[in-house]
Amino acid sequence: MYKTIGILAHVDAGKTTFSEQLLYHTESIREVGRVDHKNSYLDHHFIEKQRGITIYADQGRIQYKGEIYTIIDTPGHVDFAAEMERAISVMDYAIIIISVIDGIEGHTETVWELLRKHHVPTFIFINKIDREGANISSLLNEIKVTFSENALYINEPISEKYIPNDILEWLAERDEKLLDQYIEGQIDYRQFFQILQSLIKNEQAFICMAGSALKDIGVAEFFDQFSILTKTNYDSELPFRGKVFKIRHDEQHQRITFLKAMQGCLHVRQEFQFGESFEKVNEIRLYNGSRYESVNKVEAGDVFAVKGLSKAEIGDVLTADLTDLTKFKEYQLVPTLQAKVVHHGTDHIKEVLKTIRILEAEEPTLKVIWSEKFQEIHVHIMGVIQLEVLQVIAKERFNLDITFDEPKILYLETIQSSVTGYGHFEPLKHYAEVHLKMDPGERDKGISFENACHADDLSLGHQRLIEKHLFEREHNGLLTGYSITDIKFTLLTGRAHNKHTNGGDFREATFRAIRQGLEQAENILLEPYYRFKMKAPIEHVGRMMTDIQTASGTFEPPIMTDTLVIIEGKVPVATFMNYSTTFHAFTNGKGVLTLKFAGYDVCHNSEVVIEKIGYDKNADPEYSSSSIFCAKGKGYTVPWYEAAEAMHCLKK
Repeated sequence: MYKTIGILAHVDAGKTTFSEQLLYHTESIREVGRVDHKNSYLDHHFIEKQRGITIYADQGRIQYKGEIYTIIDTPGHVDFAAEMERAISVMDYAIIIISVIDGIEGHTETVWELLRKHHVPTFIFINKIDREGANISSLLNEIKVTFSENALYINEPISEKYIPNDILEWLAERDEKLLDQYIEGQIDYRQFFQILQSLIKNEQAFICMAGSALKDIGVAEFFDQFSILTKTNYDSELPFRGKVFKIRHDEQHQRITFLKAMQGCLHVRQEFQFGESFEKVNEIRLYNGSRYESVNKVEAGDVFAVKGLSKAEIGDVLTADLTDLTKFKEYQLVPTLQAKVVHHGTDHIKEVLKTIRILEAEEPTLKVIWSEKFQEIHVHIMGVIQLEVLQVIAKERFNLDITFDEPKILYLETIQSSVTGYGHFEPLKHYAEVHLKMDPGERDKGISFENACHADDLSLGHQRLIEKHLFEREHNGLLTGYSITDIKFTLLTGRAHNKHTNGGDFREATFRAIRQGLEQAENILLEPYYRFKMKAPIEHVGRMMTDIQTASGTFEPPIMTDTLVIIEGKVPVATFMNYSTTFHAFTNGKGVLTLKFAGYDVCHNSEVVIEKIGYDKNADPEYSSSSIFCAKGKGYTVPWYEAAEAMHCLKK
């Protein structure tokens, strides 16, 4: 049986130390490393040793009681949370480490919600019970209030043959058949045990145990209990289906693609189809820290890496029939900042771009943007620490000297009114016309497409070409030049010429139709927002509410006890991204601030932002809202406000 388990926590909760103990107790490593000694087995990258934090979601491989486990140690810092979420998507079970001294911290709540979103059954290890002031019962109460009332604390071993009375009672309260047994005193321990396994699997029970990872207290007992209470069911007889969740490059810059086999088997030399081309798996690797073993075959449930696939991207689902190349779940954590790459070396900027593209393949949230006009590279980021790490990685791996300008908020644009955009491209010996209806879409849903064009008006091939051009890149808005989003495009009609329509003509017509539609629409600027939760001693409630209002945020009625206040609400990232330092200062470290990306909404200071950016919509080299027509063997330009009257499809 294969099981993939993730170890997750807020930074410094003891996550990597816990993982080291698991590997040691299962004889995967000979001695336990430590983060502060820079010799931990899973934090083996030079940048992780240098900074003393987990940056990459790396795996260890262990065997225990006849089962094979892949242990994924995930980053605990918010700047690398996207790496953590991608790992979550392939986990069978998760273990959250919570320090009994620090309690539930902000990032721990984010982790919990991501696990619920991806439906990963979760165990909790309460760590650092050897520290002075450790209060397990207090933290358990906090877990039940903050996470789930179905948190179940276990302090002695349970099995199919023995279950403590308090847990029998807990289970009986949740199942009528078990309740009858419990009342009558006729306990079928195996049935109780199987119900507990089912409740865990269905996220209706969350097992909690306590110990100290550093002092090796309770870790072995926890994992033994974990192994007994968890089960997976993978089918190796079905056709292969695997999720791509991570991409790395080795010392020779060869691409290594990491997958989880969801069903079936994968063999060396197996082929996959990407568009019109085929790629073959040349090698299969089973990684354990920085070491790996090459094998000829892997089965359902296993986590592995392959060489030979250059086109597979993170998020792809690869299948055996070579036809179904799909994406799995969208991720919740997305960057809200953008920074310009500053190059200090002698390499040509296009060579720098190639290197940054390699890093983008490994971290797709970077979303590298290249400006041909200004010869500039911009990247999307989660936070400033991520930039510091990127700078070091670029130097160490590629000998590339780069820095970054100060990060800026990543704005978006959308429309408030429905319009029809017209684009016509007809210089001499070229021809394409596109009519696109543009409607405001649901917030945070991005661009969508519907086809209402009849095949009698435009061939299916040309219709598909228009759709392709809509999604081939992000399109600039008119207010700031940032990308447009939340718009539904409907292809109404179009026209081609039997002789003169050439490659690229519909791309030109489509882009002009988009731009012409934006010229007519009511455009609005969007900015990223946080969903925040603030918990602090009640004497700070006045300061907290004032700060939220000053930051242009909104909040729900505060929840107050005799000693604490909890305030939840929504606030712009721009005004709150550096607030945590201020908050922890005036609460003397006793406050907990949780910030989660809450999507985009109308910018709180649009006019100020638009003026500061100073985007000139008429000087954008990549876009024109005008159309080009041809008469007497010459092409001529028709401005956007006259384009509709000139369209051929509208003329009788």
